[in-house]
Amino acid sequence: MRRGHEVVLFASGDSNSSAELQSCVPKAMRLTAQPGDPLIHEIIQLDQVIAQCDRFDILHFHTGPIHLPAAARLPVPFLNTMHGALTDPDQVALYKHFHQVPLVSISNAQRRPIPDAHWLGTVYHGLPADLYRSYSNPEPYLAFVGRVSPEKRLDRAIAIAMAVGLPLRVAAKVDRADQKYWHTVIEPLVRGNPLVSFIGEVDDAGKQELLGNALALLFPIDWEEPFGLVMIEANACGTPVIAWRQGSTPEIIDHGINGWLVESIAEAVAAVAAIEKLDRSRVRAHFEVRFTAARQAEEYEQLYRHLIQAHRSAPNGAAPSVATLLHAA
Repeated sequence: MRRGHEVVLFASGDSNSSAELQSCVPKAMRLTAQPGDPLIHEIIQLDQVIAQCDRFDILHFHTGPIHLPAAARLPVPFLNTMHGALTDPDQVALYKHFHQVPLVSISNAQRRPIPDAHWLGTVYHGLPADLYRSYSNPEPYLAFVGRVSPEKRLDRAIAIAMAVGLPLRVAAKVDRADQKYWHTVIEPLVRGNPLVSFIGEVDDAGKQELLGNALALLFPIDWEEPFGLVMIEANACGTPVIAWRQGSTPEIIDHGINGWLVESIAEAVAAVAAIEKLDRSRVRAHFEVRFTAARQAEEYEQLYRHLIQAHRSAPNGAAPSVATLLHAA
């Protein structure tokens, strides 16, 4: 919108956007007491898009794959940003079948399970430069932000905090699917532990306070993380990240600049001891160069232009081959 484009956003009615908002549900389904079947509403939303596709120069999907059979037949160029991990074998079969679909990854690591898919490029996430501000005088505690799930490894974060004797403040949600894991693995580590404070979910203002004042964010994942938005949220606050070297983390964390990359509890403990070697103003500067929303928007705008140009130059207005799109890009 700020770059002068007209944007129609298909999302829940409580979305905060300056774009023209069209919604098929009044509120984000995750926040409702009885969410129902999200597939039904996704189908309704897709029908809303198709019904007015002649309004648009390009369609940008951030949804699951339900739109693929229809989108590939629409007279409008489109692209699809992949947001989740692609490690499920069914994903390989899906994108082998829909081999013409133009995809965008959020990290190069995300692509590894399906390297032969038709990738247009990698566009890293970005945040508004003014969403968070940098704090120069942190307090003596560590932070963890994320889901309480086996792959996020809150248990590792607790072990690190206990080893270094620093408080750990945990801002996390427990999804229905992870209730058993919470009760059997994590809750016993939290209950009665004077070093661990469980805060629950926090909004942007809460993240500013939590991350901005922390010595470091612990990101001790145990899975192929496709991006990890909280890492750049911490960096936007000037807070370095101690992350396991897995998935996207080597692409987001420049070791010794905006954080430390580790591969064990012992290495993480050593990284906490060395955290003051990192300049928090440099951490913030690194964010401003690599991970702002303006940079993200510019990179997507370039992809949009290439896709639109390739579509218009295709014979009889037919959708161009992905080889053509890649060449244009």
